[in-house]
Amino acid sequence: MFLINIYTNKIPLLISQSQIVTVLSIVVVFFLVLLILGVRKSYILKKENDQLAKSGPLQSDDDNKTYKDFRDGHLYDNN
Repeated sequence: MFLINIYTNKIPLLISQSQIVTVLSIVVVFFLVLLILGVRKSYILKKENDQLAKSGPLQSDDDNKTYKDFRDGHLYDNN
C-alpha cells in the first residue's frame, strides 16, 4: 500500500474532475439537441403524412396507360 501512495503522489493528474464533467455535459447537450431535432422532424413528417392521407388517392397518367411490351426492340432479337 505504501508503494501505491508513493506512485500516485508523483504522477500528476492529467485530467481533472471538472474537465471530465465539462466534456460529459457538452456530449449530453449535443445528443439532447439531436434527440429534440429528431422528435421534431418525426412530428413534422407525421403531420404531413396525415395531410396527404386526407387529400385522397393520387391518380397518375402511368396508372391509366395500357401495358406496352418493351421487349419488341432490336436488342432482344424478337423478329
